[in-house]
Amino acid sequence: MKELSALNVFFWKYRFRFFTGILLVIATNYLAVLSPQITGYVVSLVQSKILGGNIVNHPNQDFIVAIIAKFSANNNFSFSALITFCSITILGLAIIRSVFMFFMRQTIIVMSRHIEFDQKNQVFEHYQKLDTEFYKTHSTGDLMNRMSEDVSRVRMYTGPSLMYLINLISIIGFCLFNMFTKDLRLSLLVLTPLPVLAITIYIVNTVINKKSELIQGQLSDLTTNAQESYSGIRVIKSFVQESAMLGFFKKNSELYRKNAVGLASVEAFYTPTMSLMIGLSTLLTIYLGGIQAYHDPSKVSTIIEFVFYINMLTFPVSAIGLTASMIQRAAASQKRLNEFLSIKPNISSGSHALSKDIKGEIHLKNIGFVYPHSGINALKNFELTIKAGQKVLILGKTGSGKSSIAQLLTRMYDPTYGSVLIDGEDLKNLSIQDLRKAIGYVQQDVFLFSDSVQNNLQFGLDKLKNQDDMIQATKTASVFNEIQNLSNKFETLIGERGTTLSGGQKQRIAISRAIIKKPSIYIFDDCLSAVDAKTEQAILSNLSQYIADKTTIFITHRIFYTFKFDLIVYIEDGAIAEIGTHESLLAKNGLYAELYSIQQTNEEL
Repeated sequence: MKELSALNVFFWKYRFRFFTGILLVIATNYLAVLSPQITGYVVSLVQSKILGGNIVNHPNQDFIVAIIAKFSANNNFSFSALITFCSITILGLAIIRSVFMFFMRQTIIVMSRHIEFDQKNQVFEHYQKLDTEFYKTHSTGDLMNRMSEDVSRVRMYTGPSLMYLINLISIIGFCLFNMFTKDLRLSLLVLTPLPVLAITIYIVNTVINKKSELIQGQLSDLTTNAQESYSGIRVIKSFVQESAMLGFFKKNSELYRKNAVGLASVEAFYTPTMSLMIGLSTLLTIYLGGIQAYHDPSKVSTIIEFVFYINMLTFPVSAIGLTASMIQRAAASQKRLNEFLSIKPNISSGSHALSKDIKGEIHLKNIGFVYPHSGINALKNFELTIKAGQKVLILGKTGSGKSSIAQLLTRMYDPTYGSVLIDGEDLKNLSIQDLRKAIGYVQQDVFLFSDSVQNNLQFGLDKLKNQDDMIQATKTASVFNEIQNLSNKFETLIGERGTTLSGGQKQRIAISRAIIKKPSIYIFDDCLSAVDAKTEQAILSNLSQYIADKTTIFITHRIFYTFKFDLIVYIEDGAIAEIGTHESLLAKNGLYAELYSIQQTNEEL
């Protein structure tokens, strides 16, 4: 249960609602135990009337009864008036109790919704802080499950189960106090089934805790399976694997169902056990109390009160199982959340990060980089200097380490050894936000949000651009006319991951998104692979005005020989194989010249 102590900060944040709710629960239950006292008093009055024929102020230590007796004596109530006054008092207490119950839920349950809101924001905010390596090693389904299912189960603790727990403690406390005050011996006898109940609860709770943790893990696997199937539905259909994927999902779902049913079966053991124990207590009250009343008629009112108290204990005691189950599930879920929130990002700005304007001079100083999640050695002793405003083409075969340079420059990863400098400052000393705001990065794997074209274009901007900026940016990327042909032009919704657009359209919208940002450094990572040669040339020509004074890096496996580059870098096996200008590399007649020749031959064919 120590995992739930992490929630104390939220209880303190909403302490007014929390403590007010506790007081309202206690007040509600205090009012509840007054009614049996008044009822017992009425029974004693009726009994005195029947036996003696006169109204007798039955000696009673109950506070509410003493007030009623004194009030009736001062006002010379008749027997019928006193009975009526007692009935109205019981009704009034019920009304006040109902009002308290309403505000009780408005404080504690509403507090739990606020905590749920805060927790989801806390989890999402932590997601944003974690680095690329984390997302390479954790499934989307598990991440989604922590935010939805786990947080929801914790809310059941901060709301209903907490309310039930306080209700349970207070009502049992009030009932037992009154019962022991009235008749200690009878109380001990009628409550003998409760220790058996406590032992049963402890045993079953242990089982529930273990099963809850297992089920939460299986639910994450199931969610991941479903999410991957939705995302890869086109691949599934193209390979005619619908039946296979359905079978795989059914297998996981069946495993989850069996364990969930097993947990439900254990939880179902609670209700009949509670009912049996409470039933035995009621039976003992009537049986033993009846024997006492037979020998001492004055005990009748006490027996009536005991029956009320036992019935009042029915729901709280039966709710022990439900409450314990919710607390155990919440503890299991909070443990998963605590484990997640304790993960520290490997990439962070640090407390003394510099905030500065970036001009665009880049120096990769003796860089070595190994991907931590796969162990792939992407770069080895890599040394490269790019002056501010230079246009650089980085070439290489698939897997040569080209994209790793972009990952290091945007600080998605830190190098294993060596350092990356921008404007003479190590990236580790710079603010990550300032760094990434200064870079217009168009990734190889284009991602568009399920939103309008306009919102995708303006994504990440501190201030929304006007229509002219969007038009100019999309014209530069040669996608403006195609946007105009969409049903709602810039307001057209493009579906999840831009599924309604072609690969080339998605790439060009991503290029437009980088252009409209107007950064100091542009990085285009193989972002023209899905466009034809004519469109490619048009985009490169249009880009000239935007990148004239900007540091620009093109990462690709093809040569853009219609574009003038200040520096061309050919990478092989994570190291620089050739470096120079177009003319100098052709003169070397090496790898670059060979690629140039092959590419020209293919285009002629």
